[in-house]
Amino acid sequence: MRRLLRRTRRRPTTPPCQEGSAFQNKARACLALFFILAGIYALRSFIPALLWGGIFAVCLWPLYAMAERRFGQHLWLPIMFTIVLTLVFLVPLTFLGYKLIDEIQSGVAWLKSVKLSGLPMPSWLGKLPFGASAATRWWQTYLAHPDKLSQLLQTVNVGHGFRMTRQVGSEVIHRCVVFVFSLLTLFFTLKDGDAIISRCLRGSHRLFGPQGKTMARQIISSIHGTLAGLVLVGLGEGAILGVAYIVSGAPQPLLLALGTALAAMVPMAGWVAMTIVCILIQAKGHLVAAVATWLFGGVILFLADHFVRPVLIGGTTKVPFLWVLLGILGGAETWGLLGLFLGPAIMAVLHLLWLRWTDARPDGLGKQPQPPKAPVKPPLPLSVLKKPATKESAKPVTPT
Repeated sequence: MRRLLRRTRRRPTTPPCQEGSAFQNKARACLALFFILAGIYALRSFIPALLWGGIFAVCLWPLYAMAERRFGQHLWLPIMFTIVLTLVFLVPLTFLGYKLIDEIQSGVAWLKSVKLSGLPMPSWLGKLPFGASAATRWWQTYLAHPDKLSQLLQTVNVGHGFRMTRQVGSEVIHRCVVFVFSLLTLFFTLKDGDAIISRCLRGSHRLFGPQGKTMARQIISSIHGTLAGLVLVGLGEGAILGVAYIVSGAPQPLLLALGTALAAMVPMAGWVAMTIVCILIQAKGHLVAAVATWLFGGVILFLADHFVRPVLIGGTTKVPFLWVLLGILGGAETWGLLGLFLGPAIMAVLHLLWLRWTDARPDGLGKQPQPPKAPVKPPLPLSVLKKPATKESAKPVTPT
């Protein structure tokens, strides 16, 4: 009995089942994937706010890091950056809303006067190169008399206008909520920026290896290039053209300059906004000023679109401007304003992957791998080569 107990005690323990550990790994992966998808589904309405907050943080991080090195880590620092960014958006929007309300009041007063006295015919209508008589006859029949004009206005679907107003109001409220949560995301991202960066780098290294850090740098560089090439250049174009609008006598030049600046952030949209402003200037009777403004604005937009933007956007990421242009237009069509930043970032990563894939070596050095050379034996030392002969070696060998 004692021998049997000793044998059972000395019997080695079996290792844990490998199948069970593999099954547990798969189960943990499935559970993690389930919670990730559930979290994305629960936060699907706030994903744009999180993305905007991340874009704001990436754009402001160089300035924030400089201020943090200057003043140290304090809670008031991210608060100040968040407040400044809020003012950057709220001040122009407040001015735009004030001007819009003023124009609506002026439009309502003008509409009341038109209902009482009719709409006078402009002088340029009779000077059209073709169709002047038909246009003049139609205007005098339907718009010059208040009774005919009232009948024409009654045909307008007022209910559709109310529905459009309600839809616009709900969209404005939704945008305000997204903006508030974007500011909250910006504050917490700046507050815990160092920890977030270290964890993101560690996670990307575990998932993608050393290439993860390179792709992250490419995305950040593309966002910085988009900020400089689209936003800042668009604001500069709007400021220069605003001066031209004031000189040429455009109606509401500051408001039109702000609209031109916002439109100039999208490639080729600045031309449309500038042309509309020139048409408004020509409608006031200033034909020469309208033509001069269009020519001056065309030169500014041409230089900005073909020389300044390619350097600012493609220079930081080394991405061809065609890739950047396709990313901007495709991103704006797919995601709206958010796509102006996401599109170039995606195209920058695709361009990096394309370069990595088409390089001659996987490490991206661009050189053909050389075959390994045969190992060269080291030369014998001089002491061995110049070793004196011994007596035994000097003896002649006698044949047997």
